Amino acid sequence: FTSPQTNSWNETADCCSWEGVSCDKLTGHVIAIDLSGGCLQGSLHANSTLFQLRQLQQLNFAYNDFNGSIPSPLFNHFLSLTYLNLSRSGFFGLIPYEISLLSSLVSLDLSYSSLTFDATGFDRLSRNLTKLRNLVLEGTDMSGVSVASFSNLSSSMETLSLGTCQLHGEFPSKVFSLPYLKHVELAWNENLTGYLPKTNLSPSLVSLDLYYCRFKGSIPSSFGNLTQITLLDFTQNKFQGEIPDVFENLDKLTILKFGSNNFGGQVPTTVFNLTQVTQIDLSHSRLEGTLPNHVTGLQFLQYLTLSNNVISGGVPVWLFSLPSLITIDLSYNKLTGPIGQFQKPNSVMVIDLSFNDIQGPIPSSLFDLKNLSSLLLSSNNFSGVIESSMLSKLENLYDLQLSNNGLVSLRSSNDGVNYSFPQLTRVLFSSCSVRKFPSFFRTSKVEVLDLSNNNILGGISKLEAEGWEGLNMLNLSNNFLTSLEEIPGKYLQILDLHSNLLQGPILSTWFNLPPPNPPYLSLLLISENKLTGNIPSLICNWTSLVVLDLSKNNMSGTIPECLGNYSYGLQFINLQVNNFHGKIPDSFTNNMLKNLLLNDNQLEGSLPRSLANCTSLEVLNLGNNNLTDTFPHWLASLPSLQVLILRSNRFHGSISNSIASSNFSALQIIDFSQNELSGPLPANFFRNLRAMKDAPKEKLPGSYLFKTDARVRYVYQYYQSPVNVTMKRLELEFLKNLAILTAMDFSNNLFTGQIPKELGDLFSLQVLNLSHNSFAGPIPLSFANIVALESLDLSSNKLSGRIPSKLTNLTFLAVLDLSKNELVGPIPNGNQFSTFDNVSYSDNLELCGMPLSRQCSTAGETTPAPPAPMVREDEDFVIPFIWEVVMMGYGCGTVLGLSFGYIVFTTGKPWWIVRIVERDLQTKFTKW
Repeated sequence: FTSPQTNSWNETADCCSWEGVSCDKLTGHVIAIDLSGGCLQGSLHANSTLFQLRQLQQLNFAYNDFNGSIPSPLFNHFLSLTYLNLSRSGFFGLIPYEISLLSSLVSLDLSYSSLTFDATGFDRLSRNLTKLRNLVLEGTDMSGVSVASFSNLSSSMETLSLGTCQLHGEFPSKVFSLPYLKHVELAWNENLTGYLPKTNLSPSLVSLDLYYCRFKGSIPSSFGNLTQITLLDFTQNKFQGEIPDVFENLDKLTILKFGSNNFGGQVPTTVFNLTQVTQIDLSHSRLEGTLPNHVTGLQFLQYLTLSNNVISGGVPVWLFSLPSLITIDLSYNKLTGPIGQFQKPNSVMVIDLSFNDIQGPIPSSLFDLKNLSSLLLSSNNFSGVIESSMLSKLENLYDLQLSNNGLVSLRSSNDGVNYSFPQLTRVLFSSCSVRKFPSFFRTSKVEVLDLSNNNILGGISKLEAEGWEGLNMLNLSNNFLTSLEEIPGKYLQILDLHSNLLQGPILSTWFNLPPPNPPYLSLLLISENKLTGNIPSLICNWTSLVVLDLSKNNMSGTIPECLGNYSYGLQFINLQVNNFHGKIPDSFTNNMLKNLLLNDNQLEGSLPRSLANCTSLEVLNLGNNNLTDTFPHWLASLPSLQVLILRSNRFHGSISNSIASSNFSALQIIDFSQNELSGPLPANFFRNLRAMKDAPKEKLPGSYLFKTDARVRYVYQYYQSPVNVTMKRLELEFLKNLAILTAMDFSNNLFTGQIPKELGDLFSLQVLNLSHNSFAGPIPLSFANIVALESLDLSSNKLSGRIPSKLTNLTFLAVLDLSKNELVGPIPNGNQFSTFDNVSYSDNLELCGMPLSRQCSTAGETTPAPPAPMVREDEDFVIPFIWEVVMMGYGCGTVLGLSFGYIVFTTGKPWWIVRIVERDLQTKFTKW
C-alpha cells in the first residue's frame, strides 16, 4: 500500500524513526504502528512484511481506504496485540473467526467498515478474549449473530459500542450489570429488544444509549444510584410505566432523553433540579401533571423538549430566564392560562408553545428576547394586537407562526416609522383576525406568508404588491379580497387566492403589465372567486407551472390551444365549473399531466385523441359538457388512468367486446351516466378491470407521485383538488388524500341485455349504479362476491326473477335500490337487508315480504338466509370472505412525497354512512 505518510519512510534509516512507528526502547522491537488517517490505499496482502512484526502490541489503521478483506495472518501472527483499530478503514467482507486468537487483546475497534460477523466468529470472540475492555463494532453487520453471545463477554468490559449493527432478539440484561462497564451504545438496532435489570446496574455506568431500539418494561428506580452517569438516551423504545422520580443524586447527568416511549404518570420533578444537564427530552411520553413554579438547577440547560404529552397548568416564567436555554418545546400539551411577564430575558432562540390552550395576550417581555429566531404559538387562544414595532425588536426572528389564534391581529404601528425585519423568513397568521394586508413586510426577506382564513377586505394595490424580493409562497385564500393589481414577488412559486371575491378579467390585467411576471410560478390557485373573461394565451409563458386551478368562477371563452403542450411540467389543470365553450384543444403532447378537470362547462366536439399521449394521466373528468363521441376505447392505453368521469354528455354507440386484456387495468372510478350508450355491457370489459377486481393492496409511500425536483415536491404537498362522485343517492366531493372508494356508474343510458355475471369478480367495488337502462334477466348470483359493496342501484330496468338470497352476505351494503323492475318472490332478510325500507323494492308487482305490505304465501315464507361463502354462478367456485375493505385514494391529490394509503373499515356499517344519509344533497367531505 502507498500513502503520503509511508512514502516518507526512508529504508536506509532506522524504522523506529519513521512516522507512526514506535519501538521498545530496550529490545528495539516495533511494538506500535499508528497510520490512522494516513491516506493508505490499496490492499493489505498476506505476504506483507508487516506480519513479521511478532512483538507488535498496537496497530491502528483507522480512517484509511483499503480495498479488500482482512487477511487472516493479521490474527495468526500478532499474538501480543493488545490494541487493534481498523475503523473506517475500507475493509469489507467476513471477519475471520481467527480474531478470537488475539487472546491479549484489550481494545478492538472495527466500526464503520463494511465488515460482517457470523455467529461462530463472534461467539468465539466473546468466549476467548477474556481481557477485552473496549469493544467498538458500530456499523458492522451482526445480523447473523445471536445476541445471547453477549452473555459471555469479559467481566472487565468497560466500553461496548454496537450501534447500527442490525442486531435482533432479546439482549441479555446481565450485560448491564458488568462491574466495570462505563459506556453502552446500542442505538439504531430497531429489532433489538430486551429489559433493563431492576437491580445491580453497573455503578460505573457513564453513558447508556438505547436510541431507536425496542427495549421494554419499566425504568428501574435503581437508576438513582448511577452517580457517574452523564448520558441516558432511551428515545424511541417501548418502555412503559412511570418514570421514577430519582434524579436528585445524578449530579453529572448532562443529557437525558426518554422521548417517544409508552410512559405515563407524572412528570418527574427532580429533573428540574439537575445542575449539569444540558438536554432534557421527555416528549411523546404521555406524561401528566404540571411544571414546577420554581427550579433550583438547570443553569446549563440548553434544550428542553416536553412536547406531545398531557401536561397541564400554566407556562412558568422561569423558562424565559434560564441563562443557557436555547430551545423550549412544550407544543401539543394542555397548557392553559396567560403567560406572565418576566424579568431578565435569556438567550433562548426557539420557543414552541403551539397546540395548547394558552389564553390572553402575548407578554410584551417576550419581544425582549433578542436572540429569538423561532416563535411558534399556533393553535392556542392568544389575543391582542401584534404591531410592527413589537416585531422589529426581534432582530434575529426567522420564523413567526401564530395561525389558529382567532383573536390575534397583525397591523402596522401608527408612529410613521418604517420598521425592518432583517431575518424574518416565515410568517404564518392563518385563521386569525388580520383585517389588512401587512405590506410593511415587503422590504424584508419573507419567503412564506400565510394569511389565509382571515378578514382581509378590499384590494391590494400595486404599491403594496411591490418589493417582496424573497417571497416564494403567498396564501391569501378564504378572505374577502376584491382585487390584486399585481402579483407580489419576482420569485413567487405558490400563489393561493382561492375562495375570495376577486372580480373581473384579472388574468388579462396581470399579463398586460410590463414583464416579467413571476417566472418560477409553480402553483396558481384562483378557484371559487368571481373571475370573468377568458384565459389569456400569455399564460403559456409560465413554463414552470405545475398546478393551474381556475375552477368555480365565471370565466368564458375557449381554452387556449397551448395548454396542451406548453409546459412539460404541468400536471394539474382544473377549469371545472366555468363557462368555457368550444372544443378541447387537441394539442396534448408527451407531458407529465396527471389530472385534467374540465367538467361543468359548455365544451363540445369529440374527445381529443391527443390525450392518448398523456401517459401519466390519472384523473380525467369531462362530465357535464356537450361532448359528442363514441366510447373512448383508446383511453384504455393510459397505464395510470384511475378516474374516468364523462357523465352527462352525448356519448353514444356500444362498448366493444374485443378490449385488450391490459386495458383500463388501473381504473377505479368510471362514470358514464346520463349519456346515450347502447347495446349490451361486454363481459370482456369487466375482466380487464384489475384494480377493481383485486383486493386492495398497499402502495409504497408516494410511489406514483415521487418527484426529485424540490420545487415540485413543495407544490405537491400543498395542493389538493377534488373529484365528484355520485354515491348513495348523494353527489359527494372527495380529495385524493382522503382515500375514497371504487365506483362504477353506467346509469341513465340505453343499455340492453343481461347484466354480465363477470361484474361479480370486482371484489373491491364499493358503488355500482346501473339504474335507468333496459337491462333484463335475473340479478347475477355472482353479486354476492362483491363483498366491499356499499351502494347498489339497479332501479328502473327490466330485471326479473328472484332477489338472490346470497346478497344478504354483503355486510357493508348501506344503500339498495331495486325499484321499478319485474322482480318476483320473497325479499330476503337478515344482515343489511333488515335495514332497507319499501322504497328499495317499490314498483315490483310480484315481490312480497317485509318491508312491503304484500305478504308472501305460506309456501314462499321469507326466512333469514344462512351465512354462506361467496359464490359465482357456477356455485363451485368458493372464495374466502374478505372482512376488511380499504378505501383507496383518487382525485388530484396532495402531491409528492406523501402516500395516501388506505382507510381501513372493519366489520359492521361504517359510522360515516349514517351521517351521509342525513346530509344535504350537495355534501363536501373535508375529513373523515
